[in-house]
Amino acid sequence: MAGKRVVIVGAGAVGGYIGAHMTRGGHDVTMVDPWPEHVETIRTKGFDISGMTPQESFTVKMKAMHLTEVQDLAKQKPVDIAIVSVKSYDTIWATQMIAQYLSPDGYIVSAQNCVNEERIAGVVGWGRTIGCMVGNNYAVDLYEAGKIRRTMPKEGKIATLEVGEVHGRITPRLTELAEMLQSVDYAKTTTNLWGVRWSKLCVNGMRNGVSAATGLGGNERDKHDRIRRVVIKLAGEAVKVGRALGLDLEKVAKIDPDLYVRASDNDPKALAELEALMLAGTTGAARSDLQRPSMAQDIAKGRRTEIEYMNGYIAEKGASVGCLAPTHEALTRIVQQVERNQLQARPENLFNLTN
Repeated sequence: MAGKRVVIVGAGAVGGYIGAHMTRGGHDVTMVDPWPEHVETIRTKGFDISGMTPQESFTVKMKAMHLTEVQDLAKQKPVDIAIVSVKSYDTIWATQMIAQYLSPDGYIVSAQNCVNEERIAGVVGWGRTIGCMVGNNYAVDLYEAGKIRRTMPKEGKIATLEVGEVHGRITPRLTELAEMLQSVDYAKTTTNLWGVRWSKLCVNGMRNGVSAATGLGGNERDKHDRIRRVVIKLAGEAVKVGRALGLDLEKVAKIDPDLYVRASDNDPKALAELEALMLAGTTGAARSDLQRPSMAQDIAKGRRTEIEYMNGYIAEKGASVGCLAPTHEALTRIVQQVERNQLQARPENLFNLTN
């Protein structure tokens, strides 16, 4: 295991957090990123990692390359494991770039928000593709060059990282990968990659775009009475689409998917129960007030969002099986308008979605 060569394409919040912890854990990791200042900081001053407790804070120097330096990998040991951790719209070119440096048994791991395994497999084949679901409590923020903070607590034996083969079997390489990722947080293998992926997509679909459209952080969003109802509608639609696709959904943000469906269908008892659970998750101990979903961070930084690959994807897949998701479709349009500066991010953007 110690001899595996790991390259992480994308030293952003998710990839950087994984890479820093793996390096600290003794693994051979190289980061690749397009931000020159970030790359130089990582390799000279180190990656500075912080969390909600002092014990989570550390700084580690590590190998880092700018995109323009990737060709140097041709002179180095082949890559055994390439972790792609870029935005969904960058998946294909990032995979094409790193694929040529893989060892004969090397493979690529998608550690991303959305469902990108098919895009990766289109480049390297299904046999060299593994999925890694980044859990709901893995809330991280790259707030300046070389600095990442985690804004939700580590929770012991609740899996933050779940890795799965596309065919659903537990293989030696999958077990090995999960063991390597234990240096990051609690990691485990899954035989239900597609169900796990969609369950996480439900979470992203009900949170990311809403915060991007409204400008609200995670706690503000779920405390807002009208916006919370939008979140519930989005969750219910996403669960229905996943089930229409024949997927075996797991808990969505620690909550039974059925509760979202009943609440979104205006079952008073289910709605009251779900809202109480959501409000309980807005305490400082459960989630820092600094927490902002990745798409809201993108809007704040003036970057392109993944809205088409998240809510747009849910609406598209729903339409393909006759299970419409109109709230996801509407949210996609609104976030695109905010992204293009045609709207300012504010709660009023979504008020009509509660009707």
